[in-house]
Amino acid sequence: MKRPPSNPASGYVYLTEDVIDGCLYRFKPETKGDLSTGTLEVAIANKNVLSWKKIADPYAYTIPTRYQIMEAARFKGGEGIIYSNKQIFFTTKIDNVVWAYHTQTYLITRIYDAADYQQPLLAGVDNIEVSPSGKLLIAEDGGNMQIIALDDHYLPHVLVAVHGQDRSELTGPAFSPDGKRLYFSSQRGTTGRSEDGVTYEITFG
Repeated sequence: MKRPPSNPASGYVYLTEDVIDGCLYRFKPETKGDLSTGTLEVAIANKNVLSWKKIADPYAYTIPTRYQIMEAARFKGGEGIIYSNKQIFFTTKIDNVVWAYHTQTYLITRIYDAADYQQPLLAGVDNIEVSPSGKLLIAEDGGNMQIIALDDHYLPHVLVAVHGQDRSELTGPAFSPDGKRLYFSSQRGTTGRSEDGVTYEITFG
């Protein structure tokens, strides 16, 4: 499960699962802002509409959470996930898809699918961030070592490309509070070793 984003209106927290038959989860705290107690639910898909069903054993004492409800929707290698403007955006790395789930309409859609392109600009989808202007930024694990921005029509454009670090991956894109600086890391740098990772800062304006 990846870094959980929360819906500020409801306090619900959403989580992906990094396995080939992973699920999408929603945690509903008993008290908004307090994650110590609450209910864990898993997404069920009816075509492009999601509903949610309670996980009976959230600690998975006997059965992994993804196998407790067999009709749960399956996602191929859940990775980065983030909340923005009433929507949850997340990536699945095995099929190279970026998803959008609307928390009010319950609709889920593929907003980017590498299979739609003969030579996809974005591959190895991983971490995800939202820019101050609302654009989605996707960091590649592999691919061409890029951070890709999806425009208003969810078409991909290169924002950052790192060269000479093919044994690494780009991770953790995040903006400063004023939105003028973007930070990200190359996990293994030029050597391919984790201890040689590098963090970058880009200043805008």
